[in-house]
Amino acid sequence: MEFMNPSLFHARMTGANLQRLQQAMLDNVLGALHEDIGSTDFSGDHTAKLIPAEQRARASIISREQAVICGLPWAQTCFTQLDQGIKINWQISEGDAVQPGQQLVSISGHARAMLSAERCALNFLQTLSATATETRKFVDAVKSCHCGILDTRKTLPGLRLAQKYAVLVGGGQNQRLGLYDGILIKENHIAAAGGIAQALAKATQIGNGIPIQIEVENLHDLQTALEAGATSILLDNFSHSDMAEAVKINQGRAILEASGGISIDNVRTVALTGVDRISIGHLTKDLRAIDLSMRFE
Repeated sequence: MEFMNPSLFHARMTGANLQRLQQAMLDNVLGALHEDIGSTDFSGDHTAKLIPAEQRARASIISREQAVICGLPWAQTCFTQLDQGIKINWQISEGDAVQPGQQLVSISGHARAMLSAERCALNFLQTLSATATETRKFVDAVKSCHCGILDTRKTLPGLRLAQKYAVLVGGGQNQRLGLYDGILIKENHIAAAGGIAQALAKATQIGNGIPIQIEVENLHDLQTALEAGATSILLDNFSHSDMAEAVKINQGRAILEASGGISIDNVRTVALTGVDRISIGHLTKDLRAIDLSMRFE
């Protein structure tokens, strides 16, 4: 299969990252269609067989609420996998904010294919739009604070790259994609290594140039990490006053990232302490799907 026009993806995705995401998207879609239809040739939708094979139809997808839309490539691929001649006309772009009742796309093609693809297409759109929408709320909340909003590895199984892409679409930033492209030294690693300095030294030795971050739980450990040469430090469940004190102690020597207990109600207060980044697991793990529906015309 040739990949779709990359313009459907958000403009921030280019080069090798775009190719990797495109492959992940195709794997997501094929897995979802097989899971739902139950056959490798996608002929197992018995309900769709109520419709004559040659019958054609038109449909549209409507948003029932305010949202930041994400997942156009996933949704479109669900339909094109089942009908290569289907016509899809998006009225929005990836990352657009939409209102209740707004039409997102018009679709025309074989009715059976549209019915078989509907649920999977909506599942991807609703899930990825949920992450993009929530991310946008947090990004807007810290405007003018010079503080980035980041995701975590707390993603839905099988949708790691898709959800992290949705965070980018919402205006956020990505923490490490997985265990393979960054080192985050947590309390158990520190205990096993014999201390903060020892853990940092070992990480530097084996890191092969990948980013190294260390988690600290109090101001004393922060000072120890700085003295050991840490350049990226995660402040785990610090109080707001301790975050502000950590920024003073740090004096710009390391990137400071706050995490733990962050909500939309307190995220701006956290940003105003002067930390550089805030990572929030809620963006990808505590999802309420955006309300979208497909209607035949």
